[in-house]
Amino acid sequence: MPHILIVEDETIIRSALRRLLERNQYQVSEAGSVQEAQERFSIPTFDLIVSDLRLPGAPGTELIKLGQGTPVLIMTSYASLRSAVDSMKMGAVDYIAKPFDHDEMLQAVARILRDRQTATSQPSEPTNGKVAAGKAGASNSNGEIGIIGSCPPMQDLYIKIRKVAPTDSNVLIQGESGTGKELVARALHNLSRRAKAPMISVNCAAIPESLIESELFGHEKGAFTGASAGRAGLVEAADGGTLFLDEIGELPLEAQARLLRVLQEGEIRRVGSVQSQKVDVRLIAATHRDLKSLAKIGQFREDLYYRLHVIALKLPPLRERGADVNEIANAFLARQSARINRTDLKFAPDAEQAIRHYAWPGNVRELENAVERAVILSESPEISADLLGIDIELSDLDDEEFIGLAPQQGGAANNTSHEPTEDLSLEDYFQHFVLEHQDHMTETELARKLGVSRKCLWERRQRLGIPRRKTGATSES
Repeated sequence: MPHILIVEDETIIRSALRRLLERNQYQVSEAGSVQEAQERFSIPTFDLIVSDLRLPGAPGTELIKLGQGTPVLIMTSYASLRSAVDSMKMGAVDYIAKPFDHDEMLQAVARILRDRQTATSQPSEPTNGKVAAGKAGASNSNGEIGIIGSCPPMQDLYIKIRKVAPTDSNVLIQGESGTGKELVARALHNLSRRAKAPMISVNCAAIPESLIESELFGHEKGAFTGASAGRAGLVEAADGGTLFLDEIGELPLEAQARLLRVLQEGEIRRVGSVQSQKVDVRLIAATHRDLKSLAKIGQFREDLYYRLHVIALKLPPLRERGADVNEIANAFLARQSARINRTDLKFAPDAEQAIRHYAWPGNVRELENAVERAVILSESPEISADLLGIDIELSDLDDEEFIGLAPQQGGAANNTSHEPTEDLSLEDYFQHFVLEHQDHMTETELARKLGVSRKCLWERRQRLGIPRRKTGATSES
């Protein structure tokens, strides 16, 4: 069982993170500062260190040296993102912005531990930057790419990745939600000349529309109410490296115009500034939407579309990948079995058939959640098809999100008639609540009432086919 050290001075965050990791079969120790960690533990003995950047006394980056090779994941707020990027240059394996989704944290932890295990078991193989995020393992034929699968469409994709990665061309990755678009982006970054520089990932749908320009391009002091100090944006933080814009189809038109200037002129201008500055950024964008169609109806800039569409990579959905689905499922099974120290688990024949023939509308993400649930519930070495629960569309909702679907705080959402009942599934409840309240609530308010993150709300909308309405009611104030 991997042993993780949490170093965080805020007790509430530290305790919540500990519970999250322990629920996912990690052994966890904790400290409130670097000094406390030194006094209580032998730091190099841990498999991973998760530390806040700003701590009383020494900063979290001190643990990079003290860990003597133990990977360090830095937690930081967007306000200190530039410092987080600097910490990666000092040797941190990655950073995660606060507040973070539970899934985002678990994926980062799992990826780092897998990469460490791969590096330990294959020390003689040359590496080129970090292994792709979220991979469960990789076949020998595409190990440097870090994506499982050998069906013809994927083999064609690997060839294109190897050709495109060494260039600085803009890339547009297309595919349904959950197909692994960020894995492709990381592979392109890891195989490029920018591999040692940061890759900054941004989910354009997860940032409020009123803040997206400031987050991407930075702002000067006094540029708007609350801008008490100047701050660098995410594009600036990616200087010298790669900027990955996930779900770029959700980017507002004003921000699209600023992004176009970055691509055309190689420069940015912070919000509220009259001065421009040069940046060297390779842009990789991803979307599940048809940008060309959006451009025709004026919802996406046509000139930006053609700038992005220099190289287009298409990720096939899981239902079109043939036997790959079973290979991926077995990789997830091996991972989850290792977490709970069981080596006897395997899929029963009916489970293998179900995995192969189910449509997987949630793609790889849904498959991973189904396997994780089956492993937890299995009482015998053979996992039967019924444990996968794949005929139920609740497979990627975890327990905390179940709890979170009860409205939070006051207002109309607290009406007892909205409480889930035995004959109203949580998916039905979610859909009912969003449709009833989206006309008079912002996305941030909806997410808060449901007890989930904006990113989680957006992903549920995509899976349930509830598009966000482009009205004054849903724009962020």
